[in-house]
Amino acid sequence: MVSVFVLRFYFTPNIKMRICKGASDRSGLVAVIFFLLGMGTLLPWNFFITAMNYFTDRLKNGTSSTQTDTYMFGNMSVLLAQLPLLLFTLLNSFLYQHIAEKIRIAGSMVFILLFFILTAILVKFKMDQDHFFSITMATIWFINMFGAVLQGSLFGLVGKLPPRFNSLFMSGQAVAGIFSGIAMLLSNIFETDSESSALGYFITPCVATLLTLCCYLVLPHLRFAQLHLENVSTKTTLKEPSANSSEIVKVKLNNFDNGLDDIGETEACKKLNEFKQDPTEEKSTVPQVFKKIWVMALCVTCVFAVTLSVFPAITVNTKPSGLFDGKDNIFVPLCSFIVFNVMDWIGRSLTSRLQWPSMKSHLFPFFVVLRVVFIPALMLCNIQPRAYLPVLFNHDMAYIIIMSLFAMTSGYFACLSMSYAPQLVRPKDAETAGALMTFFLALGLSLGAAFSFGLKRIL
Repeated sequence: MVSVFVLRFYFTPNIKMRICKGASDRSGLVAVIFFLLGMGTLLPWNFFITAMNYFTDRLKNGTSSTQTDTYMFGNMSVLLAQLPLLLFTLLNSFLYQHIAEKIRIAGSMVFILLFFILTAILVKFKMDQDHFFSITMATIWFINMFGAVLQGSLFGLVGKLPPRFNSLFMSGQAVAGIFSGIAMLLSNIFETDSESSALGYFITPCVATLLTLCCYLVLPHLRFAQLHLENVSTKTTLKEPSANSSEIVKVKLNNFDNGLDDIGETEACKKLNEFKQDPTEEKSTVPQVFKKIWVMALCVTCVFAVTLSVFPAITVNTKPSGLFDGKDNIFVPLCSFIVFNVMDWIGRSLTSRLQWPSMKSHLFPFFVVLRVVFIPALMLCNIQPRAYLPVLFNHDMAYIIIMSLFAMTSGYFACLSMSYAPQLVRPKDAETAGALMTFFLALGLSLGAAFSFGLKRIL
């Protein structure tokens, strides 16, 4: 049956021409869904950490605003966020084949939704500070645990599609940061009390997660998504040429004959190659896949390690000097968070139009490592307090320019690394590559957070 399909493709000009000239995802609905899925992976946690003032206010023993943080909430929240993120992205890389995709993705979204509902309820529920601290720490752990499984699974899923969908997915993640930055800015401008702000910060992720869940449930019903994401067992189709297998081949032929407007040349050829692959060939093991993508894995680790080493742990302490004198409450959310996230989004979006250097070029890892220069550049801005390093870039405009380049290169090289990795392996190993890359992304985040503690001491 397969030979009939292959011969018909190569010897029927009409079919071949229509495949090569067809447009991909003409309605754009699959693209929109993956953009929203990307936004849904990071928006909940971004809004959670935006409510930092609310948590520190509730954990103060007295009324003094200068009281020390006896619970070390900032440090503990970073630790209990990074540990499950690193651990469960690693576990997801090995165990994803044994747990159904819908359970991993939809189940994670449901649990994240439930934990944010709990966090929103606690805003109006008064309790002992020790109990509140313990519940909050447990919530942080579980939100990041399910977030790690969700993000790893979605990166594996998007790895099965053409590279531009990876760019859209990562652009959605950047937009999540923009929304949280705007929320912080508005809260500071209108001087909203921490409790009211927190309620808004926790309800917004509930709505966003519910929307993301609905988008994911719609995805399997879209024809373009079915073509790339469905897991049809070609082994069964070939070994058992029953009436059912005959029908499957007919459906495939009809898809190519009657609905080729839904796919493009690259995608069509990719699907044909998958169809022609040896059906007895198994998926590669995780170490085998890693051997093919290790350069991209180290690149994405380096990108996020450099980024997280100074942002936001160090840059959040930058003081205005020039354009925003005396406006600290506007300067930090606008010039640190919104500028970073907007430029990060631009960098990620740029990869849908420009892919340079190429995935096999030695210039790619060179430019990734070169981003290290942004660490001293940002540390030499007007960050206070400081004890050792001088201030070389005192003006606000210098800080904004450095932050813009820092953020744009972060988004650009991170997105390219994540897009290139699935292209270096066979289509059937793309999901494994995506899951592995998510682990190395999380590793970069953890290393960057660890480096930030050391950089603070030499400032």
